[in-house]
Amino acid sequence: MPPDTPFSASTPATAAQRALAWSVHLFSASGAILALLALLAVEQKQWSLALLWLLVALVVDGVDGSFARLARVKERAGRVDGDTLDLVIDFLTYVFVPTLFLWHAGMFPDGWALWLSAAILLSSLYLFARTDMKTEDGYFRGFPSLWNLVVFYLFVLGAGHTAVALTVLLCAVLTFAPIHFVHPFRVRQFGIWLPLLAILWTATTALLLIPNLTDGVRSIAASASIAAAVILLALGLLRTFGLVGSARA
Repeated sequence: MPPDTPFSASTPATAAQRALAWSVHLFSASGAILALLALLAVEQKQWSLALLWLLVALVVDGVDGSFARLARVKERAGRVDGDTLDLVIDFLTYVFVPTLFLWHAGMFPDGWALWLSAAILLSSLYLFARTDMKTEDGYFRGFPSLWNLVVFYLFVLGAGHTAVALTVLLCAVLTFAPIHFVHPFRVRQFGIWLPLLAILWTATTALLLIPNLTDGVRSIAASASIAAAVILLALGLLRTFGLVGSARA
């Protein structure tokens, strides 16, 4: 983000500006509370509620980076490393709680729960520890451990044990694959269309968690949610094969 004035880099931040910067850290840290709420819902077998908390955590993670840049957190609250904070919380909400969801909901095939959970955890640790996790223009290298989304679609679509096992193995392998996945709030070359698409996906996905939704509304919401997800996946593949040029984030 460019400085406000030629002298802003050396101008001390005001108390209000520092407080705003720290409030962004607090906003990011709320993801840990959301992970706890999701975990409690899993233990109580409240599956839709658990997915809702994970969805809220995804929204928080999706927008906190933009808030951090606007508040200039690195300058005004640099004692806390926002990147490290994000990684810790993301592992909880993207990986650990979704793994427990699959296990407690009985979605793994009999005798495979430990092995498939290990595949999720270990492949995700590899991604989170990569120093080149993202490209300069904001794409992820390999499957970005979005297990919260994988679990959501497997659960909502009523996937059987075999489909769950194959999906987990495929996504774990794709973590190491030389392909790209788009980050809708970091990739800038499509302007506002990517954030709008992400908002559409969030709204339609949240609708699917509402109980007693009419079949017609549920069908429309599911179609829109899946279509938005497919478009996001397709953009990553286009970037992988050079059909979409790179652009610095």
